[in-house]
Parts: sequence; C-alpha cells; structure tokens
Amino acid sequence: MDSLPELTFGQRLKVYRERSGKTRAVLGGLVGRSAEWVKAVETDRILPPCIHLLDRIARALKVEVSALVGELSARSAVVNGPEHPALASVRDAVNRFAISDEASPESLTSLRERLAAAWRARHQASDHRTVLGGLLPGLLRDVQRAALAYEGDERRQAQALLAETFGLTQMFLAYQPAAELLWRVADRAMVAAQESGDPEAVAGAGWFLCQVHRDAGDWDTAMAVTLELLSALEPRTADGNMNLLALWGALNFEAAYTAARAGEEGRAWRYWDRADQVAQHLPQSFYQPQSSFSRIIMGAHAVTVAVELQKSGEAVRQARRHDYAAIPSRPRRARHLIEVARAHYGKDDKEAAVMTLRQAYESAPETIRFNGYARQITLDLLDGPRSTRDDARDLAIKVGLLS
Repeated sequence: MDSLPELTFGQRLKVYRERSGKTRAVLGGLVGRSAEWVKAVETDRILPPCIHLLDRIARALKVEVSALVGELSARSAVVNGPEHPALASVRDAVNRFAISDEASPESLTSLRERLAAAWRARHQASDHRTVLGGLLPGLLRDVQRAALAYEGDERRQAQALLAETFGLTQMFLAYQPAAELLWRVADRAMVAAQESGDPEAVAGAGWFLCQVHRDAGDWDTAMAVTLELLSALEPRTADGNMNLLALWGALNFEAAYTAARAGEEGRAWRYWDRADQVAQHLPQSFYQPQSSFSRIIMGAHAVTVAVELQKSGEAVRQARRHDYAAIPSRPRRARHLIEVARAHYGKDDKEAAVMTLRQAYESAPETIRFNGYARQITLDLLDGPRSTRDDARDLAIKVGLLS
C-alpha cells in the first residue's frame, strides 16, 4: 500500500531524500543534476523526470521506483503523453544513413522549397505533427543524400539544409517518448551546421541544442552553450542579415528561459530585455520560422519567464497586455495559451485555466495533446470545482486522457 498517497511527486521526492540524509546538492550530484534542479522537482515547478532518471534517483535514495512514484505511476504515464503514430517512420528515417547512391541528388533549390513548405505546414496546420510525420521521412532521406553527393560549396549548403531539417525533426519529436532519438537528432544537427560553416545554421542548431539540455534539467550546460553561441555570433549580427539577427535574439531569450527555470529572476529578465531590444530592430512583420522569434512573440516570452519564475500574477498581467491571436503560428499560439493556463492555474483560477486550455485546443489540438503541462493541468481539473468539471472532462476526452 502506498504510504504517501496524498503527496505530489515532488513532495514524495523530498520525503525520501530527507529520510536518506542527503542534501539536494548531494542527490543532484549523484544523478548528474544541480541542487537547483532537485529543488525545482521537489517544489513541483517542473514535471517529474523521465523513467531513466527516475531509476537513477531511486538507486541513489535506495528505494524502489514504485515506492518513489507510488500511485502516481499510472498517472505519470498518462501525463507524459502518447507516441505519435508517425514516430516509427520518423525514427527509421533518422536511423538510416546515406552511404552511396548512384542516382543524382535532388537540386538544392528544390530541397529548399520543400523545407520551406514543411515549415509553413508546421506553423499553419492544426494537425501539424501529423503533417510533419508524413513529410519528414522523405525530406530526411533526400537531404541526407544531397549532403553526401554534392561537393564543395554545394555540399556545405546541403549540410546547412540538413541541420535545419534535423531542427524541424526536433519539433516533431518534442514531448514524445523518444528522448534518445531527440538527443541524436540535436547532436547531428549541430555537426551538420558546423560542417556547413554557415553562422545561421550554427545559430539554429545551437538554439535547438540549448533547449534539449534545458529540458533535460542540465541548466548549467544549457546556459554555457547559449552564452558561448551568443558570444561567437554577436560580431556576425552587424551585417544586416535579419534572419541571423533574429536567431541571435532567440538565443538571448533561451538564456532568459534557462535562468527563469533555475529561479534566477534578475538574470532572466535581463536576458529577456536583451532579446526584446533585438526584436525591436526587426521589421514588424518578420517572423523567424525555426524559433518564432519576432516582435509579436516577446509578449509570449514574457509570460513564459514569469510562469517559470512562479510569478503567476505577473504572468497573467503580461498575458493581458498582448493579443495571443496575433501570433501567426498555430502551434506557437497554442503553446503560449498553455503557458497562460499554467499562470491561471498557479493563481487557483481554475475556470480561467480550463477556458484557456480550450482556446489552445482550438488553435492546435496536436500541441495540447502532446504537452505534459497541459495534460497534467487537465487531469487536475477533473477533480476541480463543479463549474469546471464538465469542460475539463470534455477537454480530457479530446486530448486522449479519457475515452
């Protein structure tokens, strides 16, 4: 029988850590994480770790994983989200390497057009994961063939396209049970970007890599990689290239995001300010496709920083200052609405939380269906006040939490 049935995962972790006589710093060191990360898990600021890390924590505390998660184990499986039906074919495409091919490679112009079309589909389609799942296997195959077949400058251009295609693949893999595949794609993207010698490719691949480190809880590495990229790319931003400038701005926000998740409030807002200054130098209509960096996205970024700092009231105030409907990307709009729902939920405004999640679903169902925070809040709302239960149940059915 579960001896701690009423506790959250974070509260359970704290109990077992203290019973073992270990400090947060000691436990963090044993599992390759920082004391700040342990604190964030214990205070339920971030979602419970994935299963391989749960196993390491359980071993460090000398308890069974089942004891650590208790009755939460079945719930955690639900919150972690499903595997997209196209994941197997995307995984197969990532795992296949082009060795030699007698057929002539597709032209770089054609590959660029296909990649641009895939990015447009990613931003415009409500079922964007399904659309990407159909496009990525063939695109990965053909771009890898080009990177192998071309020589000289054309090969470098193909490597830049490959790095960007891997970035798009990371968009598909996010929030799915494919952590090892996600890391492999992030690493291969950075290698391809470095082979290309293109600073835009390096900035884009670096932006994705920083996120993978941050979401894995390795905030120190995430910040170190981000700052190194910012320093290396800053001299290149003076040449008037708007896309590179936007990617540099996106990296400044990544530093803000990572600092916020680590609870470093002053540092987080300083980097948000720097990102905002970059955004003001971009044309009003400019929207960077990989990172969504733009003037319009800075309001959403302010909400994210406040939510990660557990400043729910500030996050709601920031959300009210900005029109979410102005965000042109459907999945990015939905993700912003999920952050706003987190803020409302943090203020215990369950009616606003469920209403905002419903708006997120209307914008991009496949974003909320695979987002751990959205799924967890929806589950919690099922036990909320009577005024929200019907809406929460309807939403839970739509996102696959209930049948």
